[in-house]
Amino acid sequence: MVYGYAALGLVILLLAGDALVKGAVNVSLRMGIPALIVSLTIVAFGTSAPELLISIKAALENAPGIALGNVVGSNTANVLLVLGVPGLITIMHTSQCDTRSSYVQMMGATLVFIALAFRGVFDMTAGIGLLVLLVVILGGQVRDALRHRASGVADADLEEPEGADPDMPWWKIGLFLALGLIGLPLGADLLVDSAEEIARMYGVPDAVIGLTLVALGTSLPELATTVMAAIRRQADVAIGNVIGSNLFNLLAIIGVASLIAPIEVSPGFLQFDLWVMLGASALLMPFVFFGRDIGRVWGVLLSGLYVSYVVIVLT
Repeated sequence: MVYGYAALGLVILLLAGDALVKGAVNVSLRMGIPALIVSLTIVAFGTSAPELLISIKAALENAPGIALGNVVGSNTANVLLVLGVPGLITIMHTSQCDTRSSYVQMMGATLVFIALAFRGVFDMTAGIGLLVLLVVILGGQVRDALRHRASGVADADLEEPEGADPDMPWWKIGLFLALGLIGLPLGADLLVDSAEEIARMYGVPDAVIGLTLVALGTSLPELATTVMAAIRRQADVAIGNVIGSNLFNLLAIIGVASLIAPIEVSPGFLQFDLWVMLGASALLMPFVFFGRDIGRVWGVLLSGLYVSYVVIVLT
């Protein structure tokens, strides 16, 4: 039954996160907040809500391995698996993508995150530092996007935030918000408690479950989005989705969670997992800077590396 509860918790988290995004987006637009700001902030935070609730719940229950493993494992899976699987299905042409600025920001955030991890704990000081960096990056993105719009170049993605529905009635908006606010903590409770029980059943550290089961589960939305983007020949959406998700995982999730409860860093993260995350992030360089297509060869390589990593973690 513990696996059933874990699966149920994950499903509730994903559905509640989607409901929260739809409700928050439409409330924000009704309040007159520009669609541009909604796209860059509310949607990004909303789609990271499941991971955030998991890390907060795990930190409060003294399961730092799940809190940190959720983020580190998700970032590794986002590159190796989320880009690897679509590469097995179709070729993603990246020569027209311009994600260099966002990629540099992600790599910078990754290095800052690793440096803070060597303090041995993500405490309030580290959390404030991560959130300040997030605000700086978001401010830069808003400024660049406003400049882009002022130049007269249309950007459909910014005009139509995910979940936006001009005709959605207020009662439906309230229902989405309620489902999100109730479902997220409920799903986090189920998933974290089940993950801890699975770790006890197999006698493995909770970090192992966080790096594998929890991280893989919370990466499923990114995987689905990227597969659809690849099928539609939208390589920029696929890579941008991975980069944006990794940035928020590092800065927003651990930043907020460490303000609520300190997250200790076990030696295993410092010796292996953080460096795998950094190496996986570095593998994006040929696609971002040199326009290399992500085809079947890269798909096999990236997916194979992820499977190898999971096997090493589990053994």
